Amino acid sequence: MAKIHQTFVCQSCGAVYNRWRGRCEACNGWNTIVEETGATGPQAGPVKTRPSRARGRVFALEGLTGEVKEAPRIPSGINELDRVTGGGFVRGSVILLGGDPGIGKSTLLMQASAAMARTGERVVYISGEEAVAQVRLRAERLGLSSAQVELAAETNVEDIVETLSQGRPPALAIIDSIQTMWTETVESAPGTVTQVRGSAQTLIRFAKTSGTAVILVGHVTKDGQIAGPRVVEHMVDAVASFEGDQGHHFRILRAVKNRFGPTDEIGVFEMTDMGLAEVPNPSALFLAGRDHAAPGTAVFAGMEGTRPLLVEIQALVAPSSLGMPRRAVVGWDPNRLSMVLAVLEAHGGIRLGTHDVYLNVAGGLRISEPAADLAVAAALVSSLSGATLPPETVYFGEIGLSGAVRPVAQAPARLKEALKLGFAKAVMPQGRGEGGDGGLTTEALRHIADMVAGIASNGPRRVASRRGHNPPDYGDDD
Repeated sequence: MAKIHQTFVCQSCGAVYNRWRGRCEACNGWNTIVEETGATGPQAGPVKTRPSRARGRVFALEGLTGEVKEAPRIPSGINELDRVTGGGFVRGSVILLGGDPGIGKSTLLMQASAAMARTGERVVYISGEEAVAQVRLRAERLGLSSAQVELAAETNVEDIVETLSQGRPPALAIIDSIQTMWTETVESAPGTVTQVRGSAQTLIRFAKTSGTAVILVGHVTKDGQIAGPRVVEHMVDAVASFEGDQGHHFRILRAVKNRFGPTDEIGVFEMTDMGLAEVPNPSALFLAGRDHAAPGTAVFAGMEGTRPLLVEIQALVAPSSLGMPRRAVVGWDPNRLSMVLAVLEAHGGIRLGTHDVYLNVAGGLRISEPAADLAVAAALVSSLSGATLPPETVYFGEIGLSGAVRPVAQAPARLKEALKLGFAKAVMPQGRGEGGDGGLTTEALRHIADMVAGIASNGPRRVASRRGHNPPDYGDDD
């Protein structure tokens, strides 16, 4: 018989200790260890569902040969959501959706469930945070009250699974949220590591046996990570992150893990009075309202999965009165900015060590690919020299530590998107897509010093543009 004893579990990483500690040795978190009661031993697990037997059950074994079919998918009715999931929900799959509070997770799932219900599919929405009347109020505000979506306000996992098993299996079941669920097989409070893991395991087992696609909504911590044990992210089939700044009106749905599709696709939504609206052309949204005559702005032709995106890079370089100048970055990797600054000083012939540098990706989008190096460098040189970059020009390319401009992937797709939005020129690495795309001309670069020379020559302030030149005092205008 399993032995019942007290254990102490870290609520951040799931580490288990035999006594209480103030700091977790695994994740260095303070006051995250909570006492929990559970069963341990070889037979530990769901107590009420575990059969009493002395021998194991014999199951059938299959070989590698056999018919392989494409996993059937259920379209959600929202194109941007289908893009991220890889074409729709796979039957029997489990998706973990995380995001900041108030970012729009429940709104997106309500719209997806209503769209699927209108196609005749059975959709169940289980809320552990709101009453049924509150969910109806949101649906009425979004104009979705006529959709045949089944609602319930319940937190007991066993009751939820038993209810969903009645009648025709649902095509989609939404659990909002997994941190509010609890199972009778675990003696701990809802939201703890043990409860989250046990509840998720029960729901995953139901999804695999019934063929129902299950979406688990997860809260996030202060640093943006999904709260609870990381083992849940390994148990589910896909992990999606709903990102965005509440100061901006658009949201980004990004796939972090996907067993049935790509992990580098994004879906773009715009928050409106009637809920989330799809953005079929996000480049036009990110470039809306940009100032063409302001120095320090460059348009970057980036890629998010298979989707090209054009976004504005804003830079401000100002003389610093501090002993250690500031480096502030929003939407890009600060370490990458430090590298670009070092390359510009060492191989571009310009001096930035006595200036404050502020970098911002307009619109709140986060960029991770190194192809943005060239656009960032162009914006920095433009702000330092006071030269305005041509408004009809896009930039993309990776900068090496030697100052060489290195080629990047999917250059034709970037050029095609720039041409579609009315741009006439692209500054890019040499050797990829030279010659342009139709009416788009290209300027191929080998070294960062070539771009610095071209920008600095048009600026009101003097900037050294060649390697080996002594950096002048560019605090005064010529």
